[in-house]
Amino acid sequence: MPRVWSDTVEAHRRAVREAILDTTALLVSRHGLRSVAMGQIAEETGIARATLYRYFSGVEAILSAWHERQVAAHVDLLAQAAERPGSPLERLTAVLGTYASIVHEHHGTDLAAALHRGAHVARAQRRLTEFVRDLVAAGLEAGEIRRDVPPDELAHYCVHALAAAAGAPSRAAVRRLVEVTADGLRARD
Repeated sequence: MPRVWSDTVEAHRRAVREAILDTTALLVSRHGLRSVAMGQIAEETGIARATLYRYFSGVEAILSAWHERQVAAHVDLLAQAAERPGSPLERLTAVLGTYASIVHEHHGTDLAAALHRGAHVARAQRRLTEFVRDLVAAGLEAGEIRRDVPPDELAHYCVHALAAAAGAPSRAAVRRLVEVTADGLRARD
């Protein structure tokens, strides 16, 4: 098969997969997780039901793939926050703020509760904790982060403290939570 043809087929497959993921997420947000069926997804996406089953075994598999894509996008946002100019503590605070905003905006729904049971979430949580730990270590090296608690413990503290953003009543409350968390990291004289 010529390269142009295989590139075109691969691009088409990616586009169909993305359309399936987006359509399913939209249908679940409108009708609830238990109300969406594969036939409905196929119809809304504009593909045959048999084609849909070539891509995914069921609604749960589609939602899991959609969630993995969302998690990857969130990790990219966190990486962008870490690359901002500033001191290690400023960059860490930007990452913590980004994470808290993600938690605040995307958690607390039935869909989030159903999707956060997967192994991909545990992997993402470990990556996040390692990411924060590395930023804490950089801040420690720069003398900006307290030395009396190991970086691993501080990273776990940050991630778990900011999980409270899910129940925060406003963005202002999320910002205050980030400020309190970052303040707890600062080196003391």
